[in-house]
Amino acid sequence: MTRRLLTGNGAAAWGARLADVDYVPAFPITPQTEIIETLEAWIAAGELDARLVTLESEHSMLTAAGAAAATGARAFTATSSQGLLYAMEMLYAVAGWRAPFVLVNVSRGIAAPVTLGSDHDDVLAARDTGFLQIHCATCQEVLDAVLVAARLGEHPRVRLPVIVNLDGFTLSFTREPVEIPDAGEVAGFLPAFEPGPVQFRASRPVSQAVAVLGGGPYSYFRYEMQRAAESALEAHAGIAEDFAARFGRDLGALETHRNEDAELVLVTIGAAATSARAAVDRLREAGRRVGLVRPRLVRPWPGAALAEALAGKRGVAVLDQNLSIGRGGELHAAMAASLYGRQDAPRVLASFVGGLGGRDVAPEELDAMLDETESAAREGRVPPTRLLYTAEELREVRKLQGIAVAERHETTVPPRPEAGS
Repeated sequence: MTRRLLTGNGAAAWGARLADVDYVPAFPITPQTEIIETLEAWIAAGELDARLVTLESEHSMLTAAGAAAATGARAFTATSSQGLLYAMEMLYAVAGWRAPFVLVNVSRGIAAPVTLGSDHDDVLAARDTGFLQIHCATCQEVLDAVLVAARLGEHPRVRLPVIVNLDGFTLSFTREPVEIPDAGEVAGFLPAFEPGPVQFRASRPVSQAVAVLGGGPYSYFRYEMQRAAESALEAHAGIAEDFAARFGRDLGALETHRNEDAELVLVTIGAAATSARAAVDRLREAGRRVGLVRPRLVRPWPGAALAEALAGKRGVAVLDQNLSIGRGGELHAAMAASLYGRQDAPRVLASFVGGLGGRDVAPEELDAMLDETESAAREGRVPPTRLLYTAEELREVRKLQGIAVAERHETTVPPRPEAGS
């Protein structure tokens, strides 16, 4: 094992290298391109025995990854934001093929307007495609999650592709110390890819097609995918336990921090959990009984484990870095569904939307979230969904709007004629 300073992108590339991937179809998009560039350099130098092919689009890239997995090749690829949306049709298709491979998504806000900053609207748009999802908070987790994802997707009771998600810029270009396990140790954890019952080989021709089916057979196959995703919860628990035994790092479905005796709990996913963990420690020092719960698995959704972790709490503040237009945060909605009808559910489940487009969530905002949740629990009210946004930010936007209106007025309104003309 070696220890290096790696970016989140570099950690993802190392995960693919240690997984001994065979095929990397690629298409560049900020901020994930470093992953593909790193793998390409290793392949060119003979350090990774794999083939990398640049396709003309993310749609073709996902098609190629699924087709390669169907032949028994271990495939890996990466994308971000608009690239994930461009490939959306094929996300559904390759998941329906039951073709397991790892797709790293480096989250970035989606247009319009255009931003390079991170939020989770891109990856959560893929939540219903059939891909499993693992969300990372650190560079170390990125490397580890790629290995876990490969084994999980290839599990005989799962056979589904897996998205490993990391926050763009916040994590993709942040350097952190990362422990890189030896290739031999990884080989013991992640065995060679065993393809399914139908495997394409030139020496043994077979044919396979995606048939046009009526509602009955279609429902059967969709439900089989649902059962496979449900099986992934149990499979992931065993894989995470084996990973912890071998490498000493926990990658379970949930991370909890100082949660056992907490009265108020923060819930979030991704890199925001690092700031949330620091806020919890700071508030604990001030005498407040607060904790953190972070789902690593988003698909399959660990609803029962979350409900158990939050049982009996006075209040839960959910921070969503996504916005489902017309409803609110998707994480809050999933949490509410998991807690509905339970006698031991928290008194208040408060919804906060923040961090959109890479906007920082300040420590005082995390404090205010907990204050609002505690106040609502004490008063027995349900707080409305709140967007984390400051008065100063609003003033800056109003200023920019005023400049735009003034410039538009100058260019579109003809000058008034002088008197007597």
